[in-house]
Amino acid sequence: MEVHTNIPLKNFTTMKLGGPAKFMVEVRTPEELQAVYDNAAAKNLPIFILGGGSNVIARDEGFAGIVIRVRIPGFEIVADDINTTTIKIGAGESWDSAVKRTVDMHLSGIEAMSMIPGTAGAAPVQNVGAYGQEIADTLVSLEAYDSQTKSFVVLQNEACGFAYRDSIFRGDQKGRYIITNITLKLSKSLPQPPFYDALQAYFDKLNIKIFTQETVRDAVTAIRTEKLPDPTITPNTGSFFKNAIVENWQLTELQQTYPDMKVFDMGNGTSKIPTGWLIEQTGLKGQVLHGMRVHDKNALVLINESATGYADLAAARDEIIGAVRDKFRIQIEQEPLELS
Repeated sequence: MEVHTNIPLKNFTTMKLGGPAKFMVEVRTPEELQAVYDNAAAKNLPIFILGGGSNVIARDEGFAGIVIRVRIPGFEIVADDINTTTIKIGAGESWDSAVKRTVDMHLSGIEAMSMIPGTAGAAPVQNVGAYGQEIADTLVSLEAYDSQTKSFVVLQNEACGFAYRDSIFRGDQKGRYIITNITLKLSKSLPQPPFYDALQAYFDKLNIKIFTQETVRDAVTAIRTEKLPDPTITPNTGSFFKNAIVENWQLTELQQTYPDMKVFDMGNGTSKIPTGWLIEQTGLKGQVLHGMRVHDKNALVLINESATGYADLAAARDEIIGAVRDKFRIQIEQEPLELS
């Protein structure tokens, strides 16, 4: 385990922005994680936990503390019965590689979350989801280092405070827990319709009538490849904005002007409106703002074409947020966390 100094964060985040981290270290065991964290805390160093860097924005001034890159491996069957298989996955494992392994095992539950970049340990932080599935649907529990009690703890699903693209890990307990592994309970049954609209449209187009974990993964891979730029080639963080959640009374008002608006009932008197659609209606889709391009195939995505720093990204973000607010009276929110 080696501590590096003055490491450019732009090399470890997929938006390719950000100044140097004062210190950076890679940990591969829970024990290494605890030792590094406690040592940094004792020296009053700011600490940031970094997974794959695909959902993180770094600022130009960098980070005046230590960035801990969690690379804890592991993929283990911990329970198995006639209907389900329960798997423990190390926080440092590639999320998509883990999804592929479960699909190869003919297990259902996370196959629609194929091609999401990042690590398994980052998945619960924002309750990642796609095409009708989210991590909260299958997560049984997770293990984490509790920086308050300086001990390792197990948190059950209900303790994670999962909501749409949210959890306690980016909410009121942000920074307290460092996830070391996650445990998922997956089904041995074949995927069943109804499917998310984009998936069903893909199946209908190709006249696919028999659904397996592999056909769902293949469909999601094809759709995402078409709609989303590869962050290893084109600098971006995937969906830069969360989809909008509005009260149903406001939705009713909007539908009077936009009767064809696509909405999803979220319960509790709220509905989800695709933010990509909202941005499209402002005319910004495909436009370049301060060196950031609003992706012409998915307006949720911002691509770093020529931005020279965080200020460019912030200006583009704020311009988009303002345009949506002015047109719809909806305040959309950034999805990636900020390294600070």
